[in-house]
Amino acid sequence: MDPSDLVSFDSLLSTDELDLRERVRSFVRSAIRPNIARWYEDAYFPLELVPELARLGLLGMHLQGYGCAGRSAVEYGLAAAELEAGDSGIRTFVSVYGSLAMTAISRHGSEPQKQEWLPRMAAGEAIGCFGLTEPTAGSDPSSMRTFARRDGSDWVISGTKRWIGLASVADVAIVWAQTDDGVRGFVIPTAIRGFTATPIEPKLSLRASIQCDIRLDEVRVPGDAVLPGAAGLRGPFTCLNEARYGIVWGAMGAARDAFEDALAYSRERLQFGRPLAGYQLTQEKLVDMAVEINKGFLLALHLGRLKDARRLEPHQISVGKLNNCREAIAICREARTILGGNGITLDYSPLRHANNLESVRTYEGTDEVHTLILGQRLTGEGAFR
Repeated sequence: MDPSDLVSFDSLLSTDELDLRERVRSFVRSAIRPNIARWYEDAYFPLELVPELARLGLLGMHLQGYGCAGRSAVEYGLAAAELEAGDSGIRTFVSVYGSLAMTAISRHGSEPQKQEWLPRMAAGEAIGCFGLTEPTAGSDPSSMRTFARRDGSDWVISGTKRWIGLASVADVAIVWAQTDDGVRGFVIPTAIRGFTATPIEPKLSLRASIQCDIRLDEVRVPGDAVLPGAAGLRGPFTCLNEARYGIVWGAMGAARDAFEDALAYSRERLQFGRPLAGYQLTQEKLVDMAVEINKGFLLALHLGRLKDARRLEPHQISVGKLNNCREAIAICREARTILGGNGITLDYSPLRHANNLESVRTYEGTDEVHTLILGQRLTGEGAFR
């Protein structure tokens, strides 16, 4: 049982869900934990993990057919929590790969696009990225400047994208661009002429991950490169909601791991002749953290059950993303205080998780954006502009 579980959370899960979680947890324990401090310090993303992630069925795991695992939303969430307990960079990889790039092709692509890319991606043989954000268009993607124009039967695309996960190692990019008929998505092999991806360095967060600037310089693609099922911003937003849902779970995985580090340390560290765990102030911190972790996981599970029942609404995902990211980063910072000066080293996870969560809290909608989504839901008034 998880040390933070105060409400018998596991009793709410099926045998299949528990088995899936244990497989992913074992993978994190054996393949990620022994190496993550070095990867983070060296700003290295371990591409060698991709075949194992594929073997575990974690790449596009929530999608049906084309070699995908077809697992439930709750199972995907449980996997996301375990991966982020290892490091946000690993869960981010699975999210960008599956929830964004693969989902875009699965939901909006043509049958030839699905046949060409999804089996290879599910097998870990082709990495995908998702190009939406731009240097001046983050929270407001409607202001994107990347433009695709028709030239005979082809499309010619020019523009820049920023903070695009995996772009420098990707084989295929899903790029969103303005056209004369509104925003459209394009499936672009990254080896194509005019496509350049440059990793953003140095970073203080998500160091064991890859984020890039993309430049598209008169990139020419055939007419069938467009995603036929995506017209307007609804296309990328459906993908973003998949990623946001995974974050609801993932953030709590990071929080739980930070809590467990702090709890173990408090039991062993002696101050004034007794363990830190024996002091009232320390117990208050631990209790506050554990209560919020329990609440966060219960919220994630509720949203997952709604999603599996096809009843999850976008504003409900905003509740989970806003709350769980906000609470997770507070938990990680509080856990660090229990570790004292040792907490700033990579021997312990809380500050690494807190740094990573600065990015997780920002991408797929900032606190402010999700607050405005919920404000509009409550009042009926849009206050974005």
